Parts: sequence; structure tokens; C-alpha cells
Amino acid sequence: MIIIVDFGSQTTHLISRRLRELSIETKIIEPEKFFKETKNIKYKGIILSGGPGDVYAPGAPTIDKKIFDLGKPILGICYGQQLMAHLLGGEAKLGKKKEYGPAILTIIDNSPLLDFRHPELDLRFGGLVSGSKGIPKRVRNDVKVFKVWMNHGVEVTKAPKGFKTIGITETISHAAIADESKKQYGIQFHPEVVHTQFGMQMLKNFAMICGLSPKKKPITKDFVNKIVLDIKDSVKNAKVIGALSGGVDSSIACLLVHEAAGKQLTAIYIDSGLMRAGETDELKKVFKNNYKMDVKIIDARDEFLINLKGVVDPEKKRKIIGKTFIDVFEREAKKLKATFLVQGTIYPDVIESAGTKYAKNIKSHHNVGGLPERMNLMLLEPLRTFYKDEVRAIGKILDLPETIVHRQPFPGPGLAIRIIGEVTKEKLKILRLADKIFRDEIESSGWHKRLWQYLAVLTGIKTTGVRGDNRAYGETIALRALESTDVMSGNFSHIPYEILEKISVRIVTEIPEVNRVLYDITNKPPGTTEWE
Repeated sequence: MIIIVDFGSQTTHLISRRLRELSIETKIIEPEKFFKETKNIKYKGIILSGGPGDVYAPGAPTIDKKIFDLGKPILGICYGQQLMAHLLGGEAKLGKKKEYGPAILTIIDNSPLLDFRHPELDLRFGGLVSGSKGIPKRVRNDVKVFKVWMNHGVEVTKAPKGFKTIGITETISHAAIADESKKQYGIQFHPEVVHTQFGMQMLKNFAMICGLSPKKKPITKDFVNKIVLDIKDSVKNAKVIGALSGGVDSSIACLLVHEAAGKQLTAIYIDSGLMRAGETDELKKVFKNNYKMDVKIIDARDEFLINLKGVVDPEKKRKIIGKTFIDVFEREAKKLKATFLVQGTIYPDVIESAGTKYAKNIKSHHNVGGLPERMNLMLLEPLRTFYKDEVRAIGKILDLPETIVHRQPFPGPGLAIRIIGEVTKEKLKILRLADKIFRDEIESSGWHKRLWQYLAVLTGIKTTGVRGDNRAYGETIALRALESTDVMSGNFSHIPYEILEKISVRIVTEIPEVNRVLYDITNKPPGTTEWE
């Protein structure tokens, strides 16, 4: 086992997930509980996670520095590296340049942590193919320069006594440090995100430094069967209602419960009026016909629009939508005498809604931060600890069709959080049509196979245009397309200009209220997928 000390990083659980992929058991512990909770646990190493705090700030999360005297290998990541330096006599200060995105790391001294000569690299992170055959010579030899992912404002400016600097970037003089005699390491970047080349190999190297034997562990049929058995144990003979949106997560969550509970489940689809074009009709066709699931469709369009009237704050929107969903569900639950509510919550939802003690709230998800404090239903969230690609792997094992397993994610609050400002019937009509044009053109071009998510946003900005030699003052639509594996991070997609031009021409031609189309070239982070 490796203990992960959680200082509030958005990707703490992702570190755990990466190690779980390598068959390494983990336990995530808050820093103040470390010594108490590890007293009777056998573990081989410690990882200090990243976090949003500044190590030198009053009240910043910290840990007793006796942790460095336990004789266990330690890896500090981002905030964890800064805290390590701060506690051991080095220095961590606000850097000259805040970095949120890719950087190039140069290895300046040998270390087993940064040894990438092994042919068994998990090359999903390096963009190569596993096995020695076909691996370029530059990888079979010692890698000295590679891309890493940064997300920080503070940096280590002086390494502690006994530590050597093993890696630098153009702006950071101590991007990776090591005390090899104590097997203690600190890195400023995040190896757990897919954008860091050889990040998985780094975690694998640390596991081997800890004396563990990492190996790849895929999601199997037996693994899914255990989830189904867990659901059976939880539900027993109780009646269950499922929050079915037709999206990947809610579909797979409801089908897992359907496998476990059968006719005890009634899946409820609430038509909020905030959905994309054709969504409700497609859901009826897929779930009622193909899976014989008891699906009840509730028309609540007027209720949602009334509750959202005059609201412009994005967090208020999310919370109002979350409460309205729950109000409708609770009314239906009373009729059905249900005990449990199934939701397709996945781990990125939890993290972005500040699901751990030191994490910052990025945005409330209607099925996490948007829920009212008191509910009359018990939540059943079988996917809560999984990432999107893991959820899709579960869907494949359940023999779901590709159209569902690889369906583009769609947020619970729907188009409401893609309209900047007040949500109205007229704005929904404009955005729904722009979104449909965008999706149709992306799918007809075949480009959708490369994308994780693509969406249109009604920006709330009006600009001057010309229509038929007349001045027009109309809406601005922004388009966003991301490529991602685990949802916690993503890159904007380099869609060819000719496709973007075709989409733009169609939008401004077919939607008279729209004058201008923009393309969002912001990665995640620093941007989120949705604008609100």
C-alpha cells in the first residue's frame, strides 16, 4: 500500500486511480489524521498531494515533519514538494511566473524516479506503443527532456539540505529534487495527468522504489459483477428511482442498478426543457425498447424556467436546477414509495464540487454540490469513485452499444450553464439550434471520433454585424471542443479551419439572431469544460 496525504488537489484521487491501475493499493488520508490512521496499517510509501494553498500562508494545510523520519519513501507532488522543502529547511516562494499548462522538463542528474529507459513504459502517457518492438531509439536510451503539466503559483527556490536537483524547466530551477539516501523526492509538476509524458512510469518507478511490484490491472467482468453485488447488498428489497438523463454516466449507473435490482428500479427522466435537440425522443427509443427498463418521463419544463427566471449567477443556477430536480424526484418517490435515488455521479463531479477537505469549489454539480442539505432519499452512486474512461470500460462490459458508451458527456444542468446570463425560452431556442448545427457538422466530418466533448455557448455578448447591407446587432456563439481521457484535464482540439468555417457560416445563416461565432482555444486547466 501507498498512503496519499490529501492537501486538496483537484487530482488527488487521480493519483490513487493511477496506482490502482498498477495494482497498487492506496489509502487517501487528511494530513492531520495521518499518524492516527496509519498506526495499524502496513504501508510501503507516502505521496504528498498537490493543493490550492500557499505553504507559507497562515492556516495553510501542513503535517508534522516527523513524517520525514519514518524511513518510508516519500514523493511530494506540487504543493507536496513545496511543503517538503518548507518543512525541511529549504524555501518555497511565490514564483516570478505562474504556470498553468505544459512545460518542458530537463533531467540534469540521474535518479530512479526519472528513469524512463524501460521498454515496459505505460506509453499511453508518452504517446508510444508498449513493448520494446517499435520503440524509438531515443526512448530505449535515457530520456532527458520531456513534457510535463504545471498548475502552480508557488515554487521551490531552495532545496533542503541533503537534496539534489534532478530536473529543471525554463522558469523553475528546482522542478524535481531528490534525497536518494532517504528515498525522498519532490516534483513541481503533476505525473498523474495524461499531459505529463511518462507520468505513469514515474508513479511506477516510485512504487518500485517503495519495494512494490506494479502491474497493469484492467477493469474486468468480475470487477463489474462485484459492483452489482454491492448494489444488491445496499438495496435489498427497497424500491429505487434512477435519475436518468440519457448521458453516459446516468445510463450506466441506472443499468448497473437494473442488473442488481430489476423491477425494483424505476428510471425517471425529467424533461427540464434544458436538453439538446432530440434528446428526449432518443432516450425513449433506446431505454424503453432496447433494455425493457421501466422509464417514466416527467414534463417539468415550465417549473424549471419559472425557478430560473431572473437568475444570472452560475452557482445559483446550478443549485436551483439541482433543487428542482430533487423536488421533482421526491414527489415521484413518494408516489412510488422509493427509498433510494440512483445518480450517475463520477469522481470529477465530486472533485470540482470540493469533495475533499482542502479542495476548492470550482463549480457545483447538480448531483453533488447542488443537492439540498436534507433529502428524503438515500443516494446510490455506483460510479462515484470512477473516471470517465473507467465508466466507459464498465459500459462495454455491460454490452452497451457504442452510441451510449461513447456518447458525448452532457452536464446535468443542461443548456442553462451554456447560456451566460438569464435563461429564457428564446435563448434556449437559439443555443439549441447552434448546438445541433455544431454537432451535426462535427459528426458528418468524422471529427467526433477524436473528441471527448464539443459544445456551443451563448455568450451573452452582442456585436455589430451586417445582414443584407443593413446593420445588425446580434448574439455571439462560442464553440468549444476538447480531447481528454480522464475528464480532469483536456486540450482544445485543433479542428481544421475549413470545418470551423462551415459551422460558422451555417450558424450565422440559419440563426438570424446570431452575428458572430468564436472558437475557444483554452485548455483544461486553466479553463473548465463548461463556461459556467
